[in-house]
Amino acid sequence: MAPTAGGDAIPNQISSRRLRLAGPRGIRGIVANSQIFAIAVFASLGGLVYGYNQGMFGQILNMSSFAKTVHPESISNPTARGLLTAILELGAWVGAMANGYIADKLGRKLCVDVAVFVFVIGVIVQACAKAPSYILGGRFITGLGVGSLSMIVPLYNAELAPAEIRGALVALQQLSITAGIMIAYWIGYGTNFIGGTGDGQSNAAWLVPICIQIAPALILGVGMNFMPQSPRWLMSVGREEECLQTVAHIRRADAETELVVLEFLEIKAQRVFDTETSQRLFPQYQDHSFKSDFMLGFHAYARLLTSPTLLKRTLVAVLIMLFQQWTGINAVLYYAPFIFQDLGLTGNSVSLLASGVVGVVMFLATIPAVIYIDNLGRKPVLVCGAIGMAICHFVIAGISASFDGVWDQHKAAGWVAVVFVWLFVVHFGYSWGPAAWIVVAEVFPLGVRAKGISIGASSNWLNNFAVAMATSDMLATMKYGTYIFFGLFCVSGATYVYFIVPETKGRTLEEMDEVFHDDSGEGRKDLERMDKIWHDLGMFNEVLPSARDVIGSNYEKGSIAHTEV
Repeated sequence: MAPTAGGDAIPNQISSRRLRLAGPRGIRGIVANSQIFAIAVFASLGGLVYGYNQGMFGQILNMSSFAKTVHPESISNPTARGLLTAILELGAWVGAMANGYIADKLGRKLCVDVAVFVFVIGVIVQACAKAPSYILGGRFITGLGVGSLSMIVPLYNAELAPAEIRGALVALQQLSITAGIMIAYWIGYGTNFIGGTGDGQSNAAWLVPICIQIAPALILGVGMNFMPQSPRWLMSVGREEECLQTVAHIRRADAETELVVLEFLEIKAQRVFDTETSQRLFPQYQDHSFKSDFMLGFHAYARLLTSPTLLKRTLVAVLIMLFQQWTGINAVLYYAPFIFQDLGLTGNSVSLLASGVVGVVMFLATIPAVIYIDNLGRKPVLVCGAIGMAICHFVIAGISASFDGVWDQHKAAGWVAVVFVWLFVVHFGYSWGPAAWIVVAEVFPLGVRAKGISIGASSNWLNNFAVAMATSDMLATMKYGTYIFFGLFCVSGATYVYFIVPETKGRTLEEMDEVFHDDSGEGRKDLERMDKIWHDLGMFNEVLPSARDVIGSNYEKGSIAHTEV
């Protein structure tokens, strides 16, 4: 069967073959791919580090010993408190943006080691805090590491995973984040009693939660050296034999089985396409010097905004993260003790205890996403979660408007509002928490995937920074209007996903070109070029060629030259 103009027949034939070879989804898929699942669980320690940091700081902000050590005014003033909280997100934004280039240059594994090293330095600076400047500087440095990890973990897991369980493996990132938040809340609740909860509280109350996070970070940094390298990164740097062997190893199959060969050829085809595109657009940067590599990286970022087909994907990644953050989730995570006090819970211990329940329900709510999101799809989960969160926000706003200032006379109303905060966290936990990261990790082609995900992650952190900065003042001035504001964003997010975002369930990373194709001249020509590459590699032959017959293929004047297949 010959390739057809516009790429209609071959993608369907390749997709059909892939579907025939694909394994089960859900629990059965995880069991069938237990080795990959175990690798992804370990890599997701990066999410645990990130989540722990989120949950931990909201707890220690409410501790009297921390306020005395740093400066009481920095905690009591809403704007200063917002800056102490949000500075980490600013550092994470920088880390996520820079990591797109670093991840391609150093590889996914070494990139994790660099991020862990930077993270640990930031934690040490915070542990030595004598003034607000220590916390600001330490949290910014920590943020650089956290931002890098938030981008590299879903990238690594997505590039290792088979299509049928990729959503589950990327969702592990969010499950680990929620586990970190849960652990941080309960550690903070426990250490809050060291030396008492009043003026005599020991500095260990906040130093222990800060220092504990070094342990999982170091385990991740050391352990990643024993994990397999991303096969897609190996292909991108020309290590094709290692790519083939890695695919065979993580699929637990022989290198010449049909499933392994098809996945290898899909990765190879995407690499050929990206190389041809680079040669066609930037022939002046093909000498592999440092300057040329840097300029190619720069232009790869630029193409995410100037290429119509890539711009579609970039906008999806940027906007999905914008809506994720403006659901108000991090307003709850960072300021939960203060929110619960505003809703009528009195005493630091009670509000910290209520915050601990936030961590538990969010962790439990994320588990179904890992199991079922590859069956349900991304769009239904995102839309349902956004509507659920919006309802919770509007109910909390209504209760707050009715009873603000007289909570002591209406204890039951305060607890109803707290329950709806918990329900809001549940809706986020199974939907926008994991699904937003899954979509961002899926939509970009190999040549710009690391850079595209870094832009998506940077959107997450930049909006996270804005939410963290704004929430403290919003709660002080807008009061119940804060919940209406976030609720309207949830409604907007549901509308955007329903009408604009394509469904990516069950597609291989290489098949995303089919999902995002358009009828413009550039999109059509790209699909026709990809058709030719598929044809040259023998991907629509009744019997696939041997993988080793195409290893070492080179590129001549933008075309692939390889042994006869």
